[in-house]
Amino acid sequence: MVSRAAKDLGTKRDKVARRSAKTKLVASPEPHKMTRRAHASELAEDYVEVINDLLDEMGEARVVDIAKRFGVTHVTVNRTIARLGGQGLVTAERYRSIFLTSEGKRLALKVRRRHEVVLEFLEKIGVDQATARIDAEGIEHHVSDKTLRALERFCRKNSRRKNVGVAN
Repeated sequence: MVSRAAKDLGTKRDKVARRSAKTKLVASPEPHKMTRRAHASELAEDYVEVINDLLDEMGEARVVDIAKRFGVTHVTVNRTIARLGGQGLVTAERYRSIFLTSEGKRLALKVRRRHEVVLEFLEKIGVDQATARIDAEGIEHHVSDKTLRALERFCRKNSRRKNVGVAN
């Protein structure tokens, strides 16, 4: 026969085990935290990417041009530029062109690289170019460095196979 104390102890152990199992089932909040962080930085990444593109294409990045690219008002752009300036990513003077700081340039190049890798991967797995361009724009903000390296390896392997096939 099991004593009352042993039953209580067993019940307590069971509760702790169930609570522990529930905690494990709920899973780590880490993926959600990472997604929220990616969403938070997405706007800054898009802006520095567009500013960098405009600087490369036209030699300057003006509020009106940024507004056209995003389909937003100049007021929205001005507010965002002010925030990016506070984050040390851009410099801007009233009625002048907008420039990237060295940190902003670094971020723009990183985002551009991620975009190109994701785009190439999507096209290599058979996604049509128009859809791949649209999807890459969203995915680029959420892909981890580890996944990005795997996508690059896939693209390199796939490119080598095509080159080998062409040479034979």
